Amino acid sequence: MQRAEEDGTPPAAGVSILRQPPAVWATAGASVVAFMGIGLVDPILPSIAQGLDATPSQVSLLFTSYFLITAVAMLVTGFVSSRIGGRRTLLAGLALVVVFAALAGTSDSVGQLVGFRAGWGLGNALFVSTSLAVIVGAAAGGSAAAILLYESALGLGMACGPLLGAVLGNASWRYPFFGTAALMAIGFLCITVFLKEQPKPARKVSLLDPIRALGHGGLASAAAAAFCYNYAFFTVLAFTPFVLNMTPYKSGAVFFAWGVLLAVFSVLVAPRLQRRFGSLTVLAGSLVLLAVDVVVLGYGSHTTAIVCTVLSGAFIGVNNTVFTELALGVSDAPRPVASAGYNFVRWFAAAAAPYFAPKIEEWSDVHMPFVVAGVAAVLGAVIVRVRRTALTLEAEELAPKHATEDGVGVFAN
Repeated sequence: MQRAEEDGTPPAAGVSILRQPPAVWATAGASVVAFMGIGLVDPILPSIAQGLDATPSQVSLLFTSYFLITAVAMLVTGFVSSRIGGRRTLLAGLALVVVFAALAGTSDSVGQLVGFRAGWGLGNALFVSTSLAVIVGAAAGGSAAAILLYESALGLGMACGPLLGAVLGNASWRYPFFGTAALMAIGFLCITVFLKEQPKPARKVSLLDPIRALGHGGLASAAAAAFCYNYAFFTVLAFTPFVLNMTPYKSGAVFFAWGVLLAVFSVLVAPRLQRRFGSLTVLAGSLVLLAVDVVVLGYGSHTTAIVCTVLSGAFIGVNNTVFTELALGVSDAPRPVASAGYNFVRWFAAAAAPYFAPKIEEWSDVHMPFVVAGVAAVLGAVIVRVRRTALTLEAEELAPKHATEDGVGVFAN
């Protein structure tokens, strides 16, 4: 299938991806902070459990509520942005994150914190699902440069989130939430000043359009495989901090290294592997390697668990890039609609894994959550191989049509 660089809008001659209008940098900067919010709580999960006298399974609901609302919100974001415009949607999302992140820092119980994270998830969904389309619309150098900037923002945010959580969380588990609220407030001001309103889509998106898009076999297959992959991904992200049981600084350093590998493999390594071996071969192989990695993580020594946690970032980075391209190019639905349907399915796994991993440990032992995660990753690889015809041929046939579409709103990785 075609890569983003081949979508008909190559970078203009002599235009550097770093020479962008202030609106692009404002949106990209806010995107970094938005993605930081995903891994922000990783280093402080044990501290939160101790501070609020909660169990690991209760604290893991911080991820479950966040991503459950994010998944459902995927059906709403296109509906909203096609009516009020990209700029207002971004600002609404940022405002919600500022409010609920600040409230999360004031929580007196784990129930309050879980509820505030749900509101945070709604704001993040509105912002992140719209930010790529806004960057593509405002960037210089074509959509290839815009997508590279977006993926770089994602990788930087995923890497810096645990680091910020560790630095601020070492003093108090509440400070990372207040810090995120402050940074997102700055992002709100920057977008207010620098970003002008984007043109609204010619056709308004209905609430059921993403569900209808999943009727396409290729998109449904990509979503199903991504569901399995995301279960493994978020078992690592949400459950491993309890297994490592380290101080916020040490845990933050581990997940910072994890995020750096994620960023490097997503932006630099994955495209090279795809050109050499093909997207589906790379995806299936990376899923199998992720499965092996998480099982070894679960059964290895403490040092082995640290190494495998960091190494998983490489496989996750590759998977993120390839799955994004499948979602954007495999069906004949408009990109925002296809990506909304795809993300609606896969983010349910991000909500499920943090809930079930501690429960599985309670029902069996500490190893079994990682075995289940490994099985899920292998199942994702099986889906990719069995459905490779739908994921390849139809994407190639439809690529020219997608090259003419400007909307790319997607919670991309």
